[in-house]
Amino acid sequence: MIESLLVVRRSILINAAPERVWQEFESHERMSLWWGTGHELVRYEPREGGTIEMEVDVDGVLSRFGGRITVFAPGRELTWEDNWIGPLAWTASVFSTLRLTPAPRGTIVEFIKHGFERLGEDAGEVHRGLE
Repeated sequence: MIESLLVVRRSILINAAPERVWQEFESHERMSLWWGTGHELVRYEPREGGTIEMEVDVDGVLSRFGGRITVFAPGRELTWEDNWIGPLAWTASVFSTLRLTPAPRGTIVEFIKHGFERLGEDAGEVHRGLE
């Protein structure tokens, strides 16, 4: 359950059952297709306790972010700790969640970034930057 006051949430309705949508999260090859322009999935261990790591250009420097997968619930939810790796690292990780909810005509897929409160006084600024 997400109990966070500062949340970034995006959703889309996909015309497929949750079980079918979940297949996209079961391998590195399929999961890499979910990320937008400029993001490259460089490591993905699809299991609870595994790791997800992505790379993106930040001001001309390739930087990585990601973390440990905390929830891997087939057909329902994928949640991982999310933080920059290296010099851009925040004081604490936030969380990223992909949640699947059955809908009358398919599946609602939500991407939720939450846990900003863990960053203390930087929470508002980081939230605004990601919103």
